[in-house]
Amino acid sequence: MKALNFIKQNHVIKKLTMGITLSLLSLPLLANAANQNLLDIQHQWAACQYEIVDQESKTNCLQHLVKENEQAFASNPTSNELKVWLAINKSSLAGAKGGFDALSLVKQAKQLFEQVIADEPTALNGSAYTSLGSLYYQVPGWPLAFGSDKKAEKMFKKALAVNPDGIDANYFYADFLYEDGRKLEAIEYFKKAQQATPRPDRPLADKGRQQEIQGKLKELM
Repeated sequence: MKALNFIKQNHVIKKLTMGITLSLLSLPLLANAANQNLLDIQHQWAACQYEIVDQESKTNCLQHLVKENEQAFASNPTSNELKVWLAINKSSLAGAKGGFDALSLVKQAKQLFEQVIADEPTALNGSAYTSLGSLYYQVPGWPLAFGSDKKAEKMFKKALAVNPDGIDANYFYADFLYEDGRKLEAIEYFKKAQQATPRPDRPLADKGRQQEIQGKLKELM
């Protein structure tokens, strides 16, 4: 009887061990899938943002991308990187749609960015700080929305503390300074963004952002 119990227990242990092993083996596969989804979403965003000129087509492109991002995040609900990009895509769609229809989207994006900041603020080099900062200075203030220049600058400084040489952190802070009338500071940060190390996995995004930087500097100088 003892021998039989031992055999049964050993069989259970083997099953548990096998289950744990299979779970551990699946973790890199899930991570790889999430990473590939993320890269695909980043590439599609750049295509929507920089290759499509017609506003209606841009809006349709971003609507499709939001749905795709939602599906990817549903399959990888612990991925703060996919959550950041879901918020970015909702923000971009809001910008394309404009008007009161955009307010719901930017509020959803704000909530997602805040969740990432609370859970993993350094995800994607502090992109949640950068993107939330851009929302704070671009959306209306109370009572329509939550816009706040003071909060925007606070977010940008946190983003730059995480990623001082990043192209996006410097670009959006520079744009905020430009809109705030602080032209000399804006030029400094636009030039810093211009000198950022290229991202080999995101060439179209870098090209588009560099064109934006050149345009802003041309206006300022």
